[in-house]
Amino acid sequence: MLTTVIPQGYAPLLNLYDTQKAIGLLKRLFEDDLGGALNLRRVSAPLFVEASTGLNDDLNGVERAVSFDVPDAGRDAQVVHSLAKWKRMALHRYQFSVGEGLYTDMNAIRRDEELDNLHSVYVDQWDWEKVIAPRDRTAEYLKGVVSTIVNALANTQATLRSVYPQLTTLPLIRREVSFVTAQELEDLWPQLSPKEREDAWTREHPTTFLMGIGGALKSGQPHDGRAPDYDDWALNGDILLWNHLLGRSFEISSMGIRVSPESLDQQLSISGHDERRTLSFHKALLAGELPLTIGGGIGQSRVSMYLLGKAHIGEVQASIWDPRTIEACKEAGVILL
Repeated sequence: MLTTVIPQGYAPLLNLYDTQKAIGLLKRLFEDDLGGALNLRRVSAPLFVEASTGLNDDLNGVERAVSFDVPDAGRDAQVVHSLAKWKRMALHRYQFSVGEGLYTDMNAIRRDEELDNLHSVYVDQWDWEKVIAPRDRTAEYLKGVVSTIVNALANTQATLRSVYPQLTTLPLIRREVSFVTAQELEDLWPQLSPKEREDAWTREHPTTFLMGIGGALKSGQPHDGRAPDYDDWALNGDILLWNHLLGRSFEISSMGIRVSPESLDQQLSISGHDERRTLSFHKALLAGELPLTIGGGIGQSRVSMYLLGKAHIGEVQASIWDPRTIEACKEAGVILL
C-alpha cells in the first residue's frame, strides 16, 4: 500500500543545490546553539556496537538490528538503532561532571521502518546526553530542557529565513511549549488511536511536548512503545510540531530523563526483560556505577524537512524507496536524493 502522500500543488521552496547548502547551514547553526545552551561537547560515536554488550537501543522492542560478524575480532556487531545507552557509558568514560554533556552525529539503519513521508530505513539524528544531579530528576527540569531545545530550533529558523527569504512563507515555530501527558490525551479522546490523539492536540497546540510514554495507561495499553532500559517512563516524552504542509503532528525529538537503578529495576520487571540484568551496561547501571543523565535524539532529516518546507524525507536525505513511492514523487515533481 502506498503510504506516501504529496500535498496537492506542492512545490519545493528551494532548488536542489540550495537545499543542500541550506541543510549544511542549519545543521551548523543548530549544533552551535544547542551545544552552547545545554553545555554539550561534540564527540565521535560508533556506527555499530558489539551485540553482547546490550548497548544497542531496542526502540520499541520489536525492530531487528542489522547484524554482521567481525572475523578478526571474533565478535558479532550490530548497526546502532540509536546511541541512547552508549552515550551514558561515554559520559562515564569521559568523567564528565554534573551539568556537562555531549552530542554527536548518529547514523543508523532501521530495516523494519514502514516507509512514508517521514520514515526511512536510514536515520540521522543529533544524539545528546548530559549528566544531572539527583535533584534534577523532575518533570520541571525536563520541561526546562525541552524549552531550550525548542528555542534552539526557533533561533535556527530565524537565521535561515534571513538567508533564504523563500522560507518566510513557512509558519514560525511557536516558542511557547504546550506540555501534556499521554494519559491526559487518552482521557480526552479514548475513542481515538494514539496517533490521532497527537494530531488532535498538536493541531491546536503547534509546539507540544507529549509526556509519559512507555508505561501502561488506564486502558492497559501504552501510548507508544519505549524500551525499558533508557528513558524513565514517567519522565520522558516527544517534541511534536504541527506540520501545516502535511496536516499532521510531526515528531522532532524523543527524549527524557534516563532510568535510575531503581526505575530500571522496576521497568525491566514490568516489561518482562529480566534477562537483560546480566548484560554489562545493565549490570553497571543497576550497581549505580553510571551517572544520572538526561538525553535524547533530534532528527536531522526531520528538522531539515520542517525548516525547509519539504514534503518528503527523501528530499533531504539519500535512501532507498519502493517503486510506488518513487513513481508518486516523480509525478508530483518531488526530487528524491
